[in-house]
Amino acid sequence: MTTHTVAPAQAEPAHPTSTSTRGRRRALKGERSAAAWMISPALVLFALFLLIPIALAFGLAFTDTRLISPRPGQFVGLENFAYLFSDPVFWASVRNTFLFAVVVVPVQAGSALLLALLVNAKVRGTTFFRTVYFLPVVTSMVVVSLLWRFMYQKDGLINQALSGLTGGLYSPIDWLNDPVWALPAIMFMSIWQGVAFHMVIWLAGLQTIPAERYEASEIDGANRLQQFRFVTWPGLRQTATLILVTITIASFSLFTQIAVMTQGGPLDSTTTVVYQAVRTGYQQLQTGLASAISLVFFVLVLIVSGIQRYLTRERS
Repeated sequence: MTTHTVAPAQAEPAHPTSTSTRGRRRALKGERSAAAWMISPALVLFALFLLIPIALAFGLAFTDTRLISPRPGQFVGLENFAYLFSDPVFWASVRNTFLFAVVVVPVQAGSALLLALLVNAKVRGTTFFRTVYFLPVVTSMVVVSLLWRFMYQKDGLINQALSGLTGGLYSPIDWLNDPVWALPAIMFMSIWQGVAFHMVIWLAGLQTIPAERYEASEIDGANRLQQFRFVTWPGLRQTATLILVTITIASFSLFTQIAVMTQGGPLDSTTTVVYQAVRTGYQQLQTGLASAISLVFFVLVLIVSGIQRYLTRERS
């Protein structure tokens, strides 16, 4: 009788493709986990200092909550907004804020572009001028405001310089105590302080424009003005959008200069929306009303930034 020996079944080797796929999945899962751990501190801070305060401000805007009061805040609906829209001080702060932005945004952006074009020229000493122009930016705004407050006094450096230049014919102005000149004085100081920061951004945009475009325009016979119009400005479109939006937001957020130099005076001629919100919330202790002001300010900035972004968009 013949016996047949059956060889034991051999296990098929694992498919190399499935092994590598599982390895890639594990690696991808590990990368995602590491990325989540790395981004979590930023997300926590973002939620803690931005999302939660916005949510609280939105909720408090419809209440009569006070900063220090034994009585809990109660829901009052739109009473805070109705009060704001009938308050002449609020409308004065809105007017001052828009006036500041309308003047500062184009003047600061244009001055910064002019300085960027000058320091971008291939001449000696540009590094020195870049440093000198940028010094006000690295100086604290509080320090700058204090210095300019002394300079704007009736017997300050500015009046003395103007008097000397005019041979004594100039009558000194008490700049920060005059309702006509207080806001323009703060405008001038703010433009001087922030122009160099945006000069650096313009300068970065200028250095991204290929030199071959200028060489080609010179061959075509273009002069300096034509080069700026057809080569420089189109190459700076994205930079211009960034600068206009950042200056606009900074202009609408005007606070430090007002708090240090004028405290909103004289006669509310320098009161801004942000300063009124802070004064209402921390000096007058009306947290609900201050939150309503902040909410209105948020909507205003959002609308203006959206319009600005629409007008400066790239057109196909």
